[in-house]
Order: sequence, then structure tokens, then C-alpha cells
Amino acid sequence: MPLYQRLSTAISAAIDESGTQHNVLPGERVIAASLSLSWVTVRRAMSLLEEGGRLSRRHGARTEIGLLPEQRAGVLKSFTEQICIRGQVPGSIWLSKPIARASSQELMALGVAGSANVLRIERARTANSNPIAVEVSVIPECYLPSADLVHGSLYQALKKRGFMPNRAIQRVSSQRATIDNARHLRCEVGAPLLVMERRCFLIDGKIVELCETRYRSDAHDFVFEVTRQDR
Repeated sequence: MPLYQRLSTAISAAIDESGTQHNVLPGERVIAASLSLSWVTVRRAMSLLEEGGRLSRRHGARTEIGLLPEQRAGVLKSFTEQICIRGQVPGSIWLSKPIARASSQELMALGVAGSANVLRIERARTANSNPIAVEVSVIPECYLPSADLVHGSLYQALKKRGFMPNRAIQRVSSQRATIDNARHLRCEVGAPLLVMERRCFLIDGKIVELCETRYRSDAHDFVFEVTRQDR
């Protein structure tokens, strides 16, 4: 393994062991001098860690340790896919998974009959065993009759049944962490959370999932690409 990859692996392991977030690392030249390595080797290692989401360079020359998986607007990906892209290990802590009668709001949002049952899945989602989100997914029972069919990725379970989401409409807002949120996310009550509400559609236009995900604001980024259109 090249030296820069070994250095990257060692730093990543140290981050996992310490559980540190948002601490500022020394400059690349300082690290190079202290480890008797070339600056180029250290820089390549840091770039590799940044690509994997283990480091964040956002304030000039400052390099911060963090868990910041990015979600790009316009690209529909599951939580599992997002975390894997960042080079981290996705995980779930199951909180509840009942089959129940849809609420009036869910009936309207899903466009299903008043007698329809839904599978309501609530999970705390983790990256490298660190909780970063609480997710509630509501799926009509006809598309997914049991949470036991979900092994990691909900989208993979839907895909196996022929109901893979094709597109989604998303809304991002902010809320304060409730007592339950704080317990599951290991944050303070009242801490700011990023809330993503999503409606997922099949290729025929039917709604297959309603999802609300509450992210720790220090652990997730939404990235938007915009273009200017002069009239």
C-alpha cells in the first residue's frame, strides 16, 4: 500500500478511536515535519480523507475532523448509498416497525384508499457507528408488507419487489431536537436539526414512500448546484 494510503488509514483509525469531531488538525507541513514525511505524501493522504468525508476543509487552511456526508440535490440516493459513497459504513438502529392504518395525512400524501394499511419504519441511522439521523419511512403495505424484508437498505428491499423509487420531491427545513431526537442522536435537546421530507414516486407516478429524516446539523451537508438564467 502506498505511504499516503497507509497514513490516511492510520488517521482515519485514530479518528474512529477517539470519536473526535470538529477539532482542527495541524497544517500539512507541520504534520509532515513531525512524522518525517514529505509534504506531498501528507497532502495526498489529507485529500483522500477529505474525499471520504473524514475531514472537511472549509475555512481557508483549516482542516476539521467531522462526519459530513454530502447529499446532492437532484440525485436520488438512499441513506445507505450516501454513506457508502463517503467511504463510511452505514448502519441502523431499529426503533419501531409496525403495520398500521394510515393516518388521514398519510392517506392524502400517499394517494391511497381510506382502508389502506402502511408499514411505518423508524430507525436511527449511523455512519461508522455514529448516529447522525433519525428516519421515519411510511410505505403502503402493498409495496412492502413487512419490515423483516429490509436488511440494511430500504431501497434494496423495494427493488427486490419491483418497486424501486424512480424520482422524489424533497423539502428541507430546520427544527429543534426533541427529547427523543436528542437521546437517539446524542445531542442536546433543542439542538438544530436539518429535516428532509421526501415523497418518492414509482415510474408510473404512484407514491411508494413518505420519508422524514432528521439530521444532526453538524453531521450532514446538502449540496445544491444552481445556474443563472438571464432573461
